[in-house]
Amino acid sequence: MAAAAAGGAGAAAALWSEVNRCGQNGDFARALKSVNKILQISKDDVTALQCKVVCLIQNGSFKEALSVINTHTKVLSSDVIAFEKAYCEYRLNRIENALKTIQSASQQTDKLKELYGQVLYRLERYDDCLAAYRDLIRNSQDEYEEERKTNLSAVVAAQSTWERVMPENLGLREATYELCYNNACALIGQGKLNEAVKKLQKAEGKIVDVTEEDIEAELAIIHGQMAYIMQLQGRTEDALQLYNQIIKLKPTDVGLLAVIANNIITINKDQNVFDSKKKVKLTNAEGVEHKLSKKQLQAIEFNKALLAMYTNQAEQCRKLSASLQSQSPEHLLPVLIQAAQLCREKQHTKAIGLLQDFAEQHPSNAAEIKLTMAQLKIAQGSVTKACMILRSIEELQHKPGMVSALVTMYSHEEDIDSAIEVFTQAIQWYQQFQPESPVHLSLIREAANFKLKHGRKKEAISDLEELWKQNPKDVHTLAQLISAYSLVDPEKAKVLSKHLPSSDTMSLKVDVDALENSHGATYVRKKAGKLTGDNQQKEQGVLTPISLPGTNCSVGKLPKNYDPKVTPDPERWLPMRERSYYRGRKKGKKKDQVGKGTQGSTTAGSSELDASRTASSPPTSPRPGSAAAVSAASNVIPPRHQKPAGAPATKKKQQQKKKKGGKGGW
Repeated sequence: MAAAAAGGAGAAAALWSEVNRCGQNGDFARALKSVNKILQISKDDVTALQCKVVCLIQNGSFKEALSVINTHTKVLSSDVIAFEKAYCEYRLNRIENALKTIQSASQQTDKLKELYGQVLYRLERYDDCLAAYRDLIRNSQDEYEEERKTNLSAVVAAQSTWERVMPENLGLREATYELCYNNACALIGQGKLNEAVKKLQKAEGKIVDVTEEDIEAELAIIHGQMAYIMQLQGRTEDALQLYNQIIKLKPTDVGLLAVIANNIITINKDQNVFDSKKKVKLTNAEGVEHKLSKKQLQAIEFNKALLAMYTNQAEQCRKLSASLQSQSPEHLLPVLIQAAQLCREKQHTKAIGLLQDFAEQHPSNAAEIKLTMAQLKIAQGSVTKACMILRSIEELQHKPGMVSALVTMYSHEEDIDSAIEVFTQAIQWYQQFQPESPVHLSLIREAANFKLKHGRKKEAISDLEELWKQNPKDVHTLAQLISAYSLVDPEKAKVLSKHLPSSDTMSLKVDVDALENSHGATYVRKKAGKLTGDNQQKEQGVLTPISLPGTNCSVGKLPKNYDPKVTPDPERWLPMRERSYYRGRKKGKKKDQVGKGTQGSTTAGSSELDASRTASSPPTSPRPGSAAAVSAASNVIPPRHQKPAGAPATKKKQQQKKKKGGKGGW
């Protein structure tokens, strides 16, 4: 027995030496074989079990490693194997379980803190993650400091992008391309696109000391972000070209491919649907859900639903939007997509009912929904109902844009009282909350102008008095106020007119020549020219009057053969054919010439044979304002390109051919 025990101990020692040597060489597969032999000798050896778990993790067998841990819970306590267990759960995308394992550990080692930061990042708890990495950087000194700073910059970029938080300057030196890239992402979140491009170009130049395959992978990510910036800047053609170049390289990062495919679909919109259908497959690749954030995944699902709507897959669209609504009940887009699909099916009433139900269930998020409802009502021609919906949005009632829209719509419906009421409510809100706001005075002025325009001068007086009170030097407002009082209280108008400046104090810069030569002038100054005789008097600034109908203020130009001794013809103003002595034109004396002309010619005049001259033939082009002109407006040919039948040019060519002596039948 003693000899056998000694032999087993010697074998175990040899196996441990083999495990140690393989571990140092990185040959974990061979080390695992030796560990298994040790466990055959001693199945509950804690060290051997730990080594087995490590070997399995190094070989990527996370499920098997976790199975070993869960099978030997009595031996492998949570304190002994906490990091390995949490890491396996993290790699298997069981993030919540990993968080519980870390938090249940009695001793928080640096390795657990490092993993804790990664878990918080995956859970998108960016504030806690930022605090964890700051603590790690502050309290640790090892060769992993650069990696921690990279992770810290990634957290800041995520906050800027997804939470719209203005990042603080952490003073991180851009020593690596990862840090440059993360800083560029943070700048994109702030809307500083030009600065972000410079950071990405800097990151592109810092990719060194890596394999060619890794260079291509990192460049693909950087170029994908550059294309995204182009898309945000409206350079969609350049962005699309760069996106397609990245796809042709066939990168292995499924997350990158999914994002690029989604962005191409957003560029295509309802065009190039066949290409969008192909790109959707890239967003469905295995593992995409673990590579992207929740907001990225949600955006992809929204775009899938919209694509289904554009491709007339109504049932698929409803299914996707309903799924999105169940995941995020308070989100607006799923309901808007469903309403849009119903409108495409001409079910406007049902769409409005769907939006109304959502607005009642989620009043805090109802503003955009009610705006959509109002738009649908306007499309149906129910402008008054649209106004009622818009006025129910309390948080927007005082906004200048809302006031403008409501006043315009009420004016269209000729409901002036309601339009004035909208002005009154908005002005009262600013009087109570923002009396010094420039918007307040602007609304008062617009209200006064609106009331004056529609003859409500009595109602406009209070607004004009308020404006004049704010700016007593405003002559225009004072003039409007006097005009309004002149119809209501003439005595008050006289009193106020005393505040008008005198004509002497008003400097009116008027160009007299331009005024006289304008279209509205009654008299026009003649241009300077050679003056002789009687015309010299007119040169002294005398204006030539224009005679009115029935007057004879000036003598017109006389004909060359004018004889003052001869009495002018009293009927000279009438057309020749209306004069009493008109006898008509004399008919030609030539008789019909038989046998002359081309073959088949007749004695009838050409006007009798010209179909275009008959009374029943239609005009060659529709007259302006006719129904034919309106219906054919989109396809009408420009006048200079038209060649109507029977054009004079065609007849002229035919006559020239006849003169040359050519013969031919019709």
